[in-house]
Amino acid sequence: MREITINPITRLEGHGKITIFLDERGFVENAYLQIPEFRGFEKFCIGRSGELLPQITSRICGVCSVAHHLASAKALDEAFKAEPPPAARKLRELMHCGYIIADHILHFYYLAAPDFLVGPRASPRERNIIGLARRMGLDLVKQVIRHRAYGQNIVEIIGGKAIHPVCGLPGGVSKPLTEEEREKVRKMAESCVDFAESSLKLFHELVLENREYEELIEGDIYRLETYYMGLVDENNRVNLYDGKLRIVDPNGGELLKFDASKYLDVIEEHVVEWSYVKMPYLKRIGWRGLIDGAGSGVYRVGPLARLNAAEGMATPLADEEYRLMYKTLGKPAHSLIAYHWARLIEILYAAERAVELAGDPEVTSPEIRSPVGEPGEGVGVVEAARGTLIHHYKLDGDGLIEDINIITPTASNYASICMSIRNAARGLIKGSEVSEGLLNMVEMAYRAYDPCMACASHHAIGELPLTVEIYDHRGRLMRRVERPSLKRVN
Repeated sequence: MREITINPITRLEGHGKITIFLDERGFVENAYLQIPEFRGFEKFCIGRSGELLPQITSRICGVCSVAHHLASAKALDEAFKAEPPPAARKLRELMHCGYIIADHILHFYYLAAPDFLVGPRASPRERNIIGLARRMGLDLVKQVIRHRAYGQNIVEIIGGKAIHPVCGLPGGVSKPLTEEEREKVRKMAESCVDFAESSLKLFHELVLENREYEELIEGDIYRLETYYMGLVDENNRVNLYDGKLRIVDPNGGELLKFDASKYLDVIEEHVVEWSYVKMPYLKRIGWRGLIDGAGSGVYRVGPLARLNAAEGMATPLADEEYRLMYKTLGKPAHSLIAYHWARLIEILYAAERAVELAGDPEVTSPEIRSPVGEPGEGVGVVEAARGTLIHHYKLDGDGLIEDINIITPTASNYASICMSIRNAARGLIKGSEVSEGLLNMVEMAYRAYDPCMACASHHAIGELPLTVEIYDHRGRLMRRVERPSLKRVN
């Protein structure tokens, strides 16, 4: 059997490698995404003051720091029995909108768009933001940089820092928004609405109206049928900050709708021996391995999953585009390429919602924190850019962390990412001739999820293995030295 290794994989947050196994005929037998990172955040949070967790857990990842900060603050709200005042909730959501705008722009234009706007088989020298500037013009790239900065500026104004914000506290936030700041945020959000609309127009013209990409969207190479999960409001519309968790089956029917505090009744985590990332699945269905369909407990989260799990968007322009997407693709949509369309719709939604929140007079109220009660247990959930993020804390009588569990979006998607890579490899690799462009199209299968490996590998059960592989100048494996286990240091 022959192995093809893509190491490191490119244009994502974190580190990982893909190993593709070919049979004697040169056809793909299997493929895996392995995550070698180990972070250990859950373990070293134990014993620390609960009030420090919004700052500590935001360091899990610089890209996802706002989502971790807010999920942590919401978990502490519940643990300390402190419901934030309306102004504090709105400020948190407004900051979250800024984060979604900046993060989705980063992924689409810097990481994903080169595959579409430059070409999946183009030279690696061109498949990047510089190649995008050459192909699409410098003005577009300037707009990309400007509006991503707007999203980060919104986060900084409310959170104190554009990365690793410091505003979240049990029961609220640390500082009110001034009238001058509110007006500045409103103008940036309005500009982001226009930019989101122009980005969707570009996607329609260069991707949806391109026959090659149309075939990729409609074909089986990037298709996977799973359950889908996301936060929704009382009308089952997408809500990125609050609401109930809704799960739909591969046909779009509602399976469950539940409070985030009940997640342990719904989700279990499966451990594989070849990766530090666990694979969550639905308890009701059970773990059936790396298979898709209604008989598998695998579920997905993220932009497409959120839209599949909902019945609309809560802002008018985004909802109009939502209707168009499902009129075009059918509902639920199972194509990985549709994740990019959904991501652009969410930029538009976040920008529209930011305009609404910045225009609300209550957002500048000085009433931004409620008193806290006795420490206990709490669950906080937000929709991170990559999908549903769950923080669960248990505090002792002194407010110190006794136990902590974090389920990240990339962990929830991990089983699906492995299956998507395998399916893409099987559909693309036929025989021994494998080009760089072909392997990039395999990478497109994980890139659609916008995975964040640093977030996903926050905790491991068991021991730390070590493998050293030595290759000669021709790339042949000469020796493999393995240390099967090393006791974990507590």
